[in-house]
Amino acid sequence: MKIKAYLKPHCGWSNGVRAILRKHSLPFEDIDIINNRDNYAEMVQKSGQPLSPCVEIDGVMLADVSGEEVENYLLSNDLVKPVDVRTDVPTNAGCSDEEHAKMATKTIRFF
Repeated sequence: MKIKAYLKPHCGWSNGVRAILRKHSLPFEDIDIINNRDNYAEMVQKSGQPLSPCVEIDGVMLADVSGEEVENYLLSNDLVKPVDVRTDVPTNAGCSDEEHAKMATKTIRFF
């Protein structure tokens, strides 16, 4: 299975997606959409919208999804089997106040 995950470095939703992919021991390409403008543009072009996370699994784009939604897709399409493993972060939650504060202190310029 080829998985490309368009994620923010620090984001509750993105961390939830990472947690689900790790839970099922799935190798994936973690694509930073914050620090690389080209990665963000690729995500928007492929998904048809600007929200993240987006996860491409064998050419199928799941746009603006939570980790829980990614896991539901994987299970319902028999791409993984249920496992009794807990994740280290919530899989269906946005950024915490701490994560928002951390992101607010960084200014990223693309020019």
